[in-house]
Amino acid sequence: MGMRAIQLCLIVCLLVGLPLVGVMLAGNPVVPYLEFPPLTQIVQHPPFSWPVFVGLSLLVAAVVAPFVVMILGAPKSPHLYLVRARALPWWGWAGVGLVAVAWIFAWTRFPWFAALQSFTFTPLWLGYILVVNALTFKRTGHCMLLDRVGYFLSLLLLGAAFWWFFEYLNRFVQNWYYVGGSELGPVEYFWQATLPFSTVLPAVLGTIEYLESFPRLDEAFRDLWPVQVAHGKPLGWSVLLVASAGLTGIGIWPQYLFPLVWIAPLLIITSLQALAEEKTVFSTLVEGDWRPIWLPALAGLICGFFWELWNSGSFAHWEYHIPYVDRFRTFEMPLLGYAGYLPFGLECVVIAALLPGGRLKIGGSA
Repeated sequence: MGMRAIQLCLIVCLLVGLPLVGVMLAGNPVVPYLEFPPLTQIVQHPPFSWPVFVGLSLLVAAVVAPFVVMILGAPKSPHLYLVRARALPWWGWAGVGLVAVAWIFAWTRFPWFAALQSFTFTPLWLGYILVVNALTFKRTGHCMLLDRVGYFLSLLLLGAAFWWFFEYLNRFVQNWYYVGGSELGPVEYFWQATLPFSTVLPAVLGTIEYLESFPRLDEAFRDLWPVQVAHGKPLGWSVLLVASAGLTGIGIWPQYLFPLVWIAPLLIITSLQALAEEKTVFSTLVEGDWRPIWLPALAGLICGFFWELWNSGSFAHWEYHIPYVDRFRTFEMPLLGYAGYLPFGLECVVIAALLPGGRLKIGGSA
């Protein structure tokens, strides 16, 4: 077995096993967390708390605000308008049409369409993927859908497994649940969920490529604050231990550690990569290049907006119960919940880079 295979096996064992270890340490039975489809209500969610909401809001604002200022203050490149001369390809317009038709059927309740009412999310996102790739092609003459067909298809397969992992983690925190579908057996549930799950990575990676085509974003994040890291190996071990403890902790204190669902997997994977002396999504921070951080984060937030938008009017949809901050909903999502899409965008890049032909490098050449 090669080193990459060993590394992947270790990643899977840690990400899947640590929450179960937490459940066992808490003295709870493991079986309810493994039921499929997931039905049992396990976690009791605390009510809204103003101090927690304000504290987390200030933390998110402190992290995000400096970068928003950098985007707004970035100089306008003279090339910004030269890339818009190319026409949108025909298949981009087909994507627009697919989104429009699927959106209508998702948000209406035609009696004759009832049997297919639960299947509208996949065509919505296939349409989005076509559109965002077409927009990238319009600006640059290149896009993943045309230039890297094999990689794109592999993203569909990996994307399904990727989001199933987060469905697994949600069993421990139960921050979202699905409503509006009929009672399904395990096989039906698996296939009806896997199809829309498969669009996650192609959507986020396609959005990142589109954002890369904007020189203003490129210039805003290309040359910021360099982050020099001393004692790399001790730091890698420290991050790995803390993140592993946090992922274990969601099986013990899910009502307090639920944000780690979105943070701990990223830190575990990148710390293992750093300990193996491989490049990580954070490697370019040494040079002050923050594009590999903020372009995926922004792409995750953009996709998150459309996920929540289209979910809000759909028949089969998800709803949220998030401890302490479950207020000020935008669509079904509480306002602060959108912060989880920022690290999620980075996780999409890190996972996609594990595929043959994947890459961690983001941003155009200087």
